[in-house]
Amino acid sequence: MSTRELLIQATYLVASVLFILGLRSLTSPPTARRGMQQAALGMLLAIVGTLLHQQIVDFRFILLGLVLGSLIGYPLGVFVPMTAMPQRIAISHMFGALAATLVGITEFYDAANGLRVAHARMAALGFEVLFGALTVTGSFIAFGKLQELLPGRPVTFRGQNAVNGLLFAVTVALFAWLVVHPATPGAFYLMAGLSLVVGVSLVLPIGGADMPVVLSLLNSYAGLASSATGFAIGNNVLVIAGALDGASGFILSVVMSKAMNRSFANVLFGAFGAPAEGAKKLAEGQTVRSVTAEDAAIQLAWARKVIVVPGYGMAVAQAQHQVRELADLVEKNGGEVLYAIHPVAGRMPGHMNVLLAEANVPYDRLKDMDEINDQFREADVALVIGANDVVNPAARNDRGSPIYGMPILNVEDAKSVIVLKRSMNPGFAGIENELFFSPRTSMLFGDAKASLTKLIAEIKQQA
Repeated sequence: MSTRELLIQATYLVASVLFILGLRSLTSPPTARRGMQQAALGMLLAIVGTLLHQQIVDFRFILLGLVLGSLIGYPLGVFVPMTAMPQRIAISHMFGALAATLVGITEFYDAANGLRVAHARMAALGFEVLFGALTVTGSFIAFGKLQELLPGRPVTFRGQNAVNGLLFAVTVALFAWLVVHPATPGAFYLMAGLSLVVGVSLVLPIGGADMPVVLSLLNSYAGLASSATGFAIGNNVLVIAGALDGASGFILSVVMSKAMNRSFANVLFGAFGAPAEGAKKLAEGQTVRSVTAEDAAIQLAWARKVIVVPGYGMAVAQAQHQVRELADLVEKNGGEVLYAIHPVAGRMPGHMNVLLAEANVPYDRLKDMDEINDQFREADVALVIGANDVVNPAARNDRGSPIYGMPILNVEDAKSVIVLKRSMNPGFAGIENELFFSPRTSMLFGDAKASLTKLIAEIKQQA
């Protein structure tokens, strides 16, 4: 092995260790920033190591790609608001999967359309293109739903699961055929085309409530495609990085599915978010009790313990900074403020944590569901900001509800509940929320940011 090759492999080894350390650091909010720095340094070393390969005969296209990637990536990282982070992540998955897919297609084409491809390498190329292509279109559809360019509700038709299953089966059959008969360009390009269609058909019938699971699954698929790319082109660091990405994305998907008490099959094929038919109807004549900002401010100003429950409504209103300012006022008056974080609140894994961290909310105030649920009965006020299904008691009380069995936050145990919401429209599950009709609950209607601003002004006047 030459000195150059030894240097490349040593660089790849250090990069792989940094990837693992970075992933480990991301498991804790206080060390997450360090984890990102470790992973970024690892990626820099991986790129430097790759540029040392003697097979590179012309750096002009590489430099062009570096310039274009920087021009696209810098605005995505700096100027995209935190509230739009879910759709930015979906686009990132799309770009990564597109790169893996194009590499696979190029490798197949350069090998005389499969004529000079061994069976094992064809398996890697086929896997790379299949999962890469479906991740490209799947991520694009997820982006469209998150950006509200497409309907957030499930888009379904009769027999859709059967059609999708048949389509995927045909795609996998073409993949198996190519492993045995690599020199079949027609089957290869047909498989690539069908994989693009599979990505659309996979994500289109999934509702907005399941987007956190979908994003982590797409992340897993992109990682698997990248790992297969590493096997196809003989790049060790790509194999390791892709495997880490694929495994971590899959584990995260499992954790979130468990948090919703639902299986992968139900997430992918259950059309969660479609109008519910079996849910129990609320009694006619039940009404909600609205509250003014002045009255709500009095409750918060005198509260000894307040638990804030953030949801997607807070993200849409970009109200995280107002939440922090309100909490500061409550604490100035001698109260304690905690934040109850449901695992699937928002549109991506850790969505609420990211937004509250942007507003400099201390990490130790963010409490997981298991840690905070028993404390609701001690809370003078539970302030629900744009959350819906994750606080709906129907998950416990109504066996016909589509969310029955999903672990929820025990908001109804608080002495008083104030809900900030634009209207009485149901959440992603398409059902009414029993909590809103509870005698302990008061509704403060309006944009969350505007309502919080009024509450802050009122509390300041009472000081």
